[in-house]
Amino acid sequence: MEEQDYILFEDYLSGNLDENATNAFESRLETDKAFKQSFSIYKDISAHLDHKIGNEEKTMDFRANLDSISHNYFSKLNAQQEEVETKKPFNFYKLAIAASIALLLGFFVFNQFSGDPSYSDFASYDQISLTVRGTNDALLKEAETAFNTKNYEEAELLFNQILKEDSSNTEIQLYKSITLIETNQFSEADELLSGISEGNSIYKNKAKWYLALSKLKQEDFEACKTVLKDIPEDTEDYKQAQKLLKKLD
Repeated sequence: MEEQDYILFEDYLSGNLDENATNAFESRLETDKAFKQSFSIYKDISAHLDHKIGNEEKTMDFRANLDSISHNYFSKLNAQQEEVETKKPFNFYKLAIAASIALLLGFFVFNQFSGDPSYSDFASYDQISLTVRGTNDALLKEAETAFNTKNYEEAELLFNQILKEDSSNTEIQLYKSITLIETNQFSEADELLSGISEGNSIYKNKAKWYLALSKLKQEDFEACKTVLKDIPEDTEDYKQAQKLLKKLD
């Protein structure tokens, strides 16, 4: 919400908008869900303040303390907003209170109630290029296209066809594991990734990262942390692993 919206809320509640502005405001309430929700919150706070702070003379100390809170958020108010402050000082303080509460509450909710990190925060898979040449070129290209367009169900089927002819192809196994995670086939994905991570291929540490992501998507946070701690410092996913670890701790 912009600061100007809080001015608009107060003007509407105080009956200071003309007919055209009132109609525009009410029309926006019907079409803008976020605006309507913010107005509802502001209206509730305003009603509460009217009830709790009825005597302006008793609010001077409160206002003085509020100045330090609201200053950062209202330093860029334009001349129109300053005029509102001059003509309606108590209403402006109500506005400042509401805005500050909304900002502080939003920050608190984001940090305290956003919960544990989510799979979507960290799952970022690069486009693949299957450049192996041979009799399966068409199949490889089809699998590559399905994967890169996030058609993971189709990609899994195509990877299975490739693995029927080359079951030891670790690269294809790794890509297949991603399709399994994306389609919530966690048991098979974890088994496949564990096998790769315990092997000696160049994909072993990448498999550990994907295994950690699988555990994250399953919300098995302890298992996720265990896998993350096993990712070596000299690997490309180490920084992301440490970032995720910090969020889980």
